[in-house]
Amino acid sequence: MQAKFLLINFDPVAISIGPLDIHWYGVMYLLAFLSFWAIGNRRATQQTWRAWNKQEVSDILFYGMLGVVLGGRVGYMLFYGFDLLLQNPLSIFKVWDGGMSFHGGLLGVIFAMAWFARHTGRTFWQVADFVAPMVPLGLAFGRLGNFIGGELWGRLTDVPWAMIFAKSTGFRPGDTAALNEVWRSGALDHLARHPSQLYQAGLEGLTLFFILMWYSARPRPRAAVSGLFLLGYGVFRLIVEFFRQPDEHLGFLAMQWLTMGMLLSLPMIAAGIAIMLFAYHSNGPSTEAGPNV
Repeated sequence: MQAKFLLINFDPVAISIGPLDIHWYGVMYLLAFLSFWAIGNRRATQQTWRAWNKQEVSDILFYGMLGVVLGGRVGYMLFYGFDLLLQNPLSIFKVWDGGMSFHGGLLGVIFAMAWFARHTGRTFWQVADFVAPMVPLGLAFGRLGNFIGGELWGRLTDVPWAMIFAKSTGFRPGDTAALNEVWRSGALDHLARHPSQLYQAGLEGLTLFFILMWYSARPRPRAAVSGLFLLGYGVFRLIVEFFRQPDEHLGFLAMQWLTMGMLLSLPMIAAGIAIMLFAYHSNGPSTEAGPNV
């Protein structure tokens, strides 16, 4: 008998230069921020966003990075690791143990955008509408990092594209030879799972990126682009949650299907719809408007 499903067991270190190890997570974060910078500079040259310049793109990227990292970590501890936080408050600083929340990162970025808007004479929605289309590509890189790291996997399945994640098998990280031998025999096929990280990279990452880039290429009512981002992300995340394994320490919140990810996505969907309705019925300035307008 041979293995039916692919085994995912990447080396977490992408490049080693002497004593320096560069991990895949670091590479993905770098690619995410570089994509933001490149797309932002390109958008700043377009007629719709003519009020932006390259220095402002670099500035909002810096503040956004702080918002993502700080908000993502704090959000994870509050939404997913609150018991651990109560037991050991200093665990919030142990970023090397993993644990970043998109919803917390989003709140961090919202604070960063509000601060930037105030200090550049713009409204919050002018900043948010400019930033929103650049976020999904960064999310795609983040989910690829999850996939390479073999974490946040999906639920058990036997679909043809299912995969076996080494960290879900019970083998220790150093037992690669033994793991490969057992995998080749097909004895681990019952542990095959949905590659939900790739689902997320494709939906809330690439698909949402192309939708927002197309939608924001023309002037839209102020706040409409931001509303579409919230709506699109919430819907795509809700869909993927039906295939994603809930966090082990949380499990299903109710009825053996409701997860924390679903619960956090519903307010995003509602907010996205409300913001878009407000945008199209308020007759406010379009996304063309510059500072102090």
